[in-house]
Amino acid sequence: MIMNGKKGLIVGVANKMSIAYGIAKACKDQGAQLAFTFLNDAIKKRVEPIASELGSELIYELDVNNKEHLDSLADKIKADFGEIDFVVHAVAYAPKEALEGEFINTTKEAFDIAMGTSVFSLISLTRAVLPVLKDGGSILTLTYLGGPKFVPHYNVMGVAKAALESSVRYLAHDLGKQNIRVNAISAGPIKTLAASGIGDFRMILKWNECNAPLKRNVGTEDVGKSGMYLLSDLASGVTGEVHYVDAGYNIMGMGDAVSDSEGNTVLAWDLETK
Repeated sequence: MIMNGKKGLIVGVANKMSIAYGIAKACKDQGAQLAFTFLNDAIKKRVEPIASELGSELIYELDVNNKEHLDSLADKIKADFGEIDFVVHAVAYAPKEALEGEFINTTKEAFDIAMGTSVFSLISLTRAVLPVLKDGGSILTLTYLGGPKFVPHYNVMGVAKAALESSVRYLAHDLGKQNIRVNAISAGPIKTLAASGIGDFRMILKWNECNAPLKRNVGTEDVGKSGMYLLSDLASGVTGEVHYVDAGYNIMGMGDAVSDSEGNTVLAWDLETK
């Protein structure tokens, strides 16, 4: 199996609908051993059965904004698990009010929270795990098209994802000399807990389905398999990349134009929503 003998840390699983769960399952299916983190007691109750399902008893409390948690993480991993081969960073947050209305009304507090939790956490987590990350190791984070492009209602989170993608490139440079790779997956819209806070998300899902070349949305299994590839030795020459898993939507410059029953040229979206 592709991941046989590999050990990894999964940060940010919320439930079985999480993209992080899809990646963790794909890695487990290919032979990896896993450890998990949880933010608080409420999340712990969700993570424990997921860890058990995927053959793990190793779960660590980790608030990525808590320096004490980060400072003790490597020692805990080393004691329980030894060195690890990969890390999945699936952490992002912005206050709900910052995902409504216009971006220009973003408060400094909301901006700082979004950037700290969604972007700086990749940097601080990477520093925290370096003492136990093997030569040839891999780090993977999650981004979205709302970083390089405008997406309605994504607002400050789009700016955070743009900064996250830039951080991937700079970290890839810094860690390349240690033979550690850093990449990101930009998944299409998926019904996750995080996505529930984005306004008109059902419309975004339908728009993507109508206009993506594959004429469908992706699921956590699609993203999981691509994540497993980037974390494995199959991607040993890949670093600093943003890999799209969105049924091809990111290549589109305009929506598909088709003919209606009267021969008029209309958007595929218009026919689908009538």
